[in-house]
Amino acid sequence: MTGISDGNRRVALVLGATGGIGGHVARRLAGRGWTVRALNRKAEEAAMREPSLQWIQGDAMSAQDVERAAVGADVIVHAVNPPGYKDWEKLVLPMLENSIAAARVGGARIVLPGTVYNYGPDTFPVLSEASPQNPVARKGAIRVEMERRLEAASEEGVSVLIVRAGDFFGPGAGNSWFSQGLVKPGKPVTSVTRPNAVGISHQWAYLPDVAETMVKLIERGNDLPSFARFHMQGFWDEGGNRMIEAIGRAVGRRPKVTAFPWWMLPLASPFVPLFRELSEMRYLWKVPVRMTNEKLVAFLGEEPSTPINEAVRATLTDLCCLSGDVLQK
Repeated sequence: MTGISDGNRRVALVLGATGGIGGHVARRLAGRGWTVRALNRKAEEAAMREPSLQWIQGDAMSAQDVERAAVGADVIVHAVNPPGYKDWEKLVLPMLENSIAAARVGGARIVLPGTVYNYGPDTFPVLSEASPQNPVARKGAIRVEMERRLEAASEEGVSVLIVRAGDFFGPGAGNSWFSQGLVKPGKPVTSVTRPNAVGISHQWAYLPDVAETMVKLIERGNDLPSFARFHMQGFWDEGGNRMIEAIGRAVGRRPKVTAFPWWMLPLASPFVPLFRELSEMRYLWKVPVRMTNEKLVAFLGEEPSTPINEAVRATLTDLCCLSGDVLQK
């Protein structure tokens, strides 16, 4: 990796800057004085929405586009995913290979947002960075292969940073369990759907906290090994009720709680790819699964953490789920 010079403006290429985690990381890097490039197939439109970034016309599926955008970059944030989980099997690995190739040529560090999907029940309930990765779902298998390829690339001189976190929520978290399962975007919260079994704890990750963690690690890049993995603790929903209680405090009343209709997903999966993916993740809601952050705290000193009431209110506001009267309280 090329060293990050204090005297020169640092450069990051973000793939997936219009998405949740990619957008948050890009804006935080720009706010810290980085030159942030963002590759997008509709660069002009994206630049109108987010002028603080340097938008470059191109496609993450094009090796030439990625390599061109990565020239002189210290970091490549690989946060790009096919929308709605469509064609994951065909698109995810080729896009990653393009980032690896660009990093190999230019000397950038690849930064990947990771998930808990890599793991299967054989390692539950407590997961460390070194826990065996034996996924039970297709998406998890792809995630494992992504990390395997990155680790192999690191052995050939490409520096890699992976930050794994729980289920995303927060402003910009589009295809998330919070927005697709718990509440209905664009509608006032009168009820909350509970995906987990009663009494089962769950791990969440607030997007701004994940982005802040990643940026802090990126800026400590010279202290990292060539292949680094960290787990975030995020928000631990003890007993599966704390998130619902926080939603109730945000809306000013306790919402009705209903069980998530898992039975419906297999029936609709042939027609809605998202339902198929959600159905495969059910095993993570049946038992408490927790990634520990001891390694992260030992390195950074602390894990960035927004108070849950503030995080939930910001999330519901972004989803247009709060009435004007509630927002003024």
